[in-house]
Amino acid sequence: MKPVIKAVNGLPVMILMAVFMSACDDVKQESGMTGQHGHDEHTQMAEPLKGLHGGRLLNDGDFTLELAIFETGLPPEFRVWATEHGQPVPPHQLDLQIRLTRLGGRVDSIRFAPEGDYLRGDTVIYEPHSFAVTVEARLNGQQHFWAYDNFEGRTSITTHAADAFGIETSIAGPVLLDETLQVYGRIEANKEAMRSVSARFAGSIRSVRFSLGDSVKQGQLLAIVESNESLNTYNITAPISGIITERNANPGEQTGNMHLFTIMDKSTVWAKLSLFPRDRAQIVTGASASITPAIGGIAANGIISQIDIVADADQSVKALVVLDNADGRFLPGSYVTARVKVAEHEVPLAVQRKGLQSFRDFTVVYAQFGEQYEVRMLELGRQNEQWVEVLGGLEPGTRYVTENSYIIKADIEKTGASHDH
Repeated sequence: MKPVIKAVNGLPVMILMAVFMSACDDVKQESGMTGQHGHDEHTQMAEPLKGLHGGRLLNDGDFTLELAIFETGLPPEFRVWATEHGQPVPPHQLDLQIRLTRLGGRVDSIRFAPEGDYLRGDTVIYEPHSFAVTVEARLNGQQHFWAYDNFEGRTSITTHAADAFGIETSIAGPVLLDETLQVYGRIEANKEAMRSVSARFAGSIRSVRFSLGDSVKQGQLLAIVESNESLNTYNITAPISGIITERNANPGEQTGNMHLFTIMDKSTVWAKLSLFPRDRAQIVTGASASITPAIGGIAANGIISQIDIVADADQSVKALVVLDNADGRFLPGSYVTARVKVAEHEVPLAVQRKGLQSFRDFTVVYAQFGEQYEVRMLELGRQNEQWVEVLGGLEPGTRYVTENSYIIKADIEKTGASHDH
């Protein structure tokens, strides 16, 4: 996701973010907001020593293990090389077990078998590679033990700080996900809510009470006409409430057979949507549609009540949606964007789009465990404007951040996100 630079109250967002990060530091000092990125930033531990294969070196006297997570061309797995007194240890002589304790309490127990000049783990090391590690090795009756933390994409934020920053969470679970198509259209007056007003008897117009654009109520007097035959006067009244969009009546004129007034009830309008051949096959009458003015604003919901059977010159056909327009937000002649529901899917696991962030080359959400937060790399499926199906990377029932997840990301990135192999 690329940042969008805007101005808030005349100040560039970059300046506001600088102020925000300064405030973050204050809150962190007061409330214990602590980033964890491969080691605790407060202990200032040195980066682990690396071996010939790029793995972490563990030493116990003259005995050394090199632990590497290998993931070139296959799912991530542990590979381990051992030396004693600087000489390679044949893999079949070493008994090795590694336990990975992940945030939330899950423990992955990994056994090893010889392969070539190394030991190969029997478990896929799924992302994130963030865990407390314990290593037990036995060689020639001698026991060796190591324990260390290998954290990435993790931070701690107190409940007080999370509340102050407006961090909100939700539970990942099943969702009924609507599949929609985006189409475009134009607002027209509802022709079924328009009335043309004529004189009952030909005569001379004596007076006119309203002008073009005026609002009238049903039953209000529009004009007085004197009959040419009886010379009696009679009233012309508004048949509906609405706006006068046409006036062809002036005092002293003869009514003839003219339409004297046209009144439009603007409380409903028509949205005429253009469906091109690729969309027409999926959209049917009765489908629900969410329609938004092209200039933005609150969407209105309606149902496609009619689809034309004759194509326009551009090969589109028009679909009709009647919209409630009591607030006047849709002006006849203005353009709209519509999302039309074409299917719905029951997905077993989904997250809200607004919670998504980027981390390395992944799309992630931040899982919450008490006052700790950690990335969860997602494999994504179908999606709409609100929800994204999760195919992998997140356990059902996980609590994850939905609002202001960028604060978690900023805190993790502030000291760098370790990815120790």
